Amino acid sequence: MTTGVQRRLYELMVLMKTADDRLSKGIATGEFLCVYWPSRGQEAIAAAMGVTLRPDDQLVTTYRGLHDLIGKGVPLEEIYGEMMGRVVGAGRGKGGTMHIANPDKGVMLSTGIVGAGPPVAVGLAMSAKRQGLDRVTTVSFGDGATNTGSFHEAANMAALWDLPLIFVCQNNLYAEMTPTADTMKIAHVAERAAGYGMPGVRVDGNDPLAVQSALEEALSRARNGGGPTFLECVTFRFRGHYFGDRMPYIPKDQLAEALAADPVPRFRGHLEAAGICTAEELDRIDADALAAVEAALAAVLNADASPIDDLEQDVYATPITFPG
Repeated sequence: MTTGVQRRLYELMVLMKTADDRLSKGIATGEFLCVYWPSRGQEAIAAAMGVTLRPDDQLVTTYRGLHDLIGKGVPLEEIYGEMMGRVVGAGRGKGGTMHIANPDKGVMLSTGIVGAGPPVAVGLAMSAKRQGLDRVTTVSFGDGATNTGSFHEAANMAALWDLPLIFVCQNNLYAEMTPTADTMKIAHVAERAAGYGMPGVRVDGNDPLAVQSALEEALSRARNGGGPTFLECVTFRFRGHYFGDRMPYIPKDQLAEALAADPVPRFRGHLEAAGICTAEELDRIDADALAAVEAALAAVLNADASPIDDLEQDVYATPITFPG
């Protein structure tokens, strides 16, 4: 792997962290209002997708997808704008945090329902295969989604039809507020892949290099007609299920251990130790991320809220007139 790619991984991870931190600060201080589901702690997975997926590869993510959106190239202004109901948002502020998409960047859907993404991803992957494209669809979801019927149906169909699809399970060890151990009998979520006849790979989701390596293998398999791969990336969610969740269900020692293994400073340490970046270079990356986040936030807060007159706009491709 080139040093440039590793530097880019860090740039993305820092931007994701900074964007999440700034939302938390702004809501906590009353500077602005919005709802969001934090992804802090899961940056390594999304950064690896960001440097590995091609621009034309498609992504389906979830309401906890701030990091995924950034990794795929959706502008921060569009993300924040949608969260805060402003006209500069990806959907002019009408979809909100749960429903951010940017097809030009390959982000086809953000789902607000647990487990709703995989069936849509199957359709996208089937479309690419029928058109003879080597485009791959990636669908991102949490461990809890693998307990839904929609996931199982999608996994079965993807494997049966050898679709160019990668299932990326960001296993943060909690399905909303329930430990994974209380929701499934198996030790590793990746074991479920065997039931569909597809490879199941388990990696350290806090190591962007490990995630990237696994993604590259899965992408190669998919592009060459080998069908789907299930990738379990084991990570941790540093904040609650939603912002404001006090997390009484997470043992303090478990959270402390996870925070001590924060993937962002961990990867920074790797870049310094390997001589890939100096401390000064990394400090500049940190500063640039903060500047980018503040600039995007300022633009959003200065933008107009979506007007009520827009409620009936962009609902149908062709206007429909009902009899009076």
